[in-house]
This record gives sequence, structure tokens and C-alpha cells, in this order.
Amino acid sequence: MDKARYSELDWLRVMLILAVFLHHVFMPFNGDGWHVMNRESSKLLDDIMVYFEQLRLQTLFFIAGAGSYLLLQRTTTSTFLMSKFHRLLVPLLIGMMFIVPPQSYFEHIDEYASMLEAYQDLLLAFEANHLWFIEFLIVFMILAVPVFKLLKRSSLDFVIAKIERISDNPHGLFLLVGVLVVLRLTAKFFMPSQSHSIDNLSVSLFFLFFFITGMMFIKSPKIWMALAQQRKTNLIWFIASSVLFYGYYFKPDISAYVSLEMRWQLWWLVCTLVSWSGLLVFMGYAITYCKTTPKWLKAANQLIYPFYVLHQTVIVILAFYIVQWQASIAIKSLSLLLSSLFICILLCVYVIKPFDVCRYIFGLKVKPVSNDSPAKTAQKT
Repeated sequence: MDKARYSELDWLRVMLILAVFLHHVFMPFNGDGWHVMNRESSKLLDDIMVYFEQLRLQTLFFIAGAGSYLLLQRTTTSTFLMSKFHRLLVPLLIGMMFIVPPQSYFEHIDEYASMLEAYQDLLLAFEANHLWFIEFLIVFMILAVPVFKLLKRSSLDFVIAKIERISDNPHGLFLLVGVLVVLRLTAKFFMPSQSHSIDNLSVSLFFLFFFITGMMFIKSPKIWMALAQQRKTNLIWFIASSVLFYGYYFKPDISAYVSLEMRWQLWWLVCTLVSWSGLLVFMGYAITYCKTTPKWLKAANQLIYPFYVLHQTVIVILAFYIVQWQASIAIKSLSLLLSSLFICILLCVYVIKPFDVCRYIFGLKVKPVSNDSPAKTAQKT
């Protein structure tokens, strides 16, 4: 494709990371046993959050796959891998050593005499915590290189051509969910764990499917435009999938008639339908309406990565104190939302963005050094 910039990817990347931020803001109040929990919880909040868990990260991996394909088109393999080393691995290591430990400290605060003692215990534990997303990205980016080379081979053009033919049918792209359903249900049968560990194939292969699909879809202008053209049809599928999701979520007790294994398989089925149809709808409407990338969005796209690295630790620290207030869930959650958003933005704009060392360790490009001499600078002015 010959577009200079895919503004739809810019918009969705920022919106979805903010959605992840919102999810973590409300975690102390949904009764799920997070790092820091409020004494009271909201069942309604939990019912809403479980639905949106099916939508965010899947689409982010799709966007990452599409972005990887575009970058590999205009750079060498070695440059691509070196870039990912600096922009993914370094922030991951720094994050696991210095950003993640406070979360464990406030979760188990009675076990430590101080934060310093927690750091001594956790500094080299290399616990990824919420940074598992970056861990997955590192592996997927390495896999992107051979996948890109395979997609460039003329002998495999029939795969893209087949998907293009499928995309001619208004329902075709949604029906590809059948492949994803088989993949996920088979993997879950053998590895039912929900652990976000890269070696848990029932999770990693599921997200890898979205990543590789992003690479394949953006390779073909016809498939990419089909996402926009079929957005209304996919919206109908998305609504139907959502109805099925909540129909199963609120189902009567069927444990006397259906085994636990089968009930889990049905759960993963409805979750997968929502994930795939949601991706198609998000992409379709973003391609249609997000045509430009304003300056503020370009800046947000740069800072959204350090924002992601920092956000959960900031939320956990603030939540530890806010949940102790004598106030309603609404007041506490709103206070946590506003305070954590303000602090994260403040850190990104005034602590990370201006300084090259901070930019590097949080995965931002270091600002280029000017080679102009004082005399040349004077001539320019």
C-alpha cells in the first residue's frame, strides 16, 4: 500500500492503551483480587470489565503486526531487530527491575519493613507483571522477520489471494473466525491456564494469530479496504457475538448437564467471537473515519509507550491510599482515575520526554544531536 501514514493505527493505538489504563484504574473495585482491593466491590463493574477484556489487547497485537510489516518494508532486518532491542527489551528490563517492584511491595506491604527492603528482594526477580505485553511483543517481533519473508515470496501469494477472495463476501472476513476458534479451543483443551506467560501456548498462540493477521491484512490493499467496506456487516456480527457472550455469561446453572471442560470450551468460543468481530469493527470504522493524524496525536503516540510502562505502578501506589478512604466506590474510582492520569502524563511530559537517558530507557527515540557549529547557527539566525 502506498499510504504515507496509517492514521487509523495511530488513533486505535492511543485509544486502546487508554482503555487498558481505565481497566486497571477500576480493578481495585471489581472484586477480582488485584494487587490492591477496596473493601467493597461492584458486581456491575466486574460484569462490564470482563466483556472489554476480550477486545483491547487482541486489537493492539493486530496493530503491532501491521506496524511491523510496514517497518520491515522500509528497513533492513538487522536494523529492525536492533530497533526492537533498544525500544522493547531495554524498557522491559528496566521496568521489571525498577517499575514493577512497588506493585509487589504495596500488595504485600506487611512482609517488608520498607520499600528499600522490597527492592533488595525484588530487583533481580525480573517479574514482568503488566509488562508481559512487552514480553510477548519481543517474541512476536522476532517471529515477524521470517513471517515477513514468507509473505514476500511469490510462492505464498495464493494465501493472500485466497483471503482477498474471501473478503469479496460481506461476511467473509468474519467467517475467518472459524480458524481462530479451532486454534484457541484446541490450545485451551491441552493448556487451559490463563497465565500470561509466553510459554503458555493457549494464550500466546491466540495473540500471535492477531499479530500475524495484522501483517497479512495490511499487505493487501484489497483486504484493508474490505475492513472499511464491510464495517456495517461486521458490526451486526459484533452485536450478535456480544449478545451470545452475555447470554452465556448470565446463563442458568448447567453444571448438572454439561461438564466443566465443555463449559470452558463454550466460554472460550463466545469470547473469541467477540474478540474477532470487535477487531473487524474497530479497524473498519477507524479506516473509514480516522484519516489524519493531528500533531497532538503524533505526540501522544510517542508518549503512550512510557505511559503504558508506568501506569499500573502509579495506579497501585495511589489505590493503596485511596481505597482506605471512607467514601463511595464512585468517588474513589474517579479520584484514582484523575490523579493517576495526571501523574502519568506529568511523568511522561516533564520527566521522560525532555531527557535523552529517560527517553532511551523508556523506549523513545533519542533526540538527534545537532552538528551545527556556533558560527553556522549564527548564520542561520
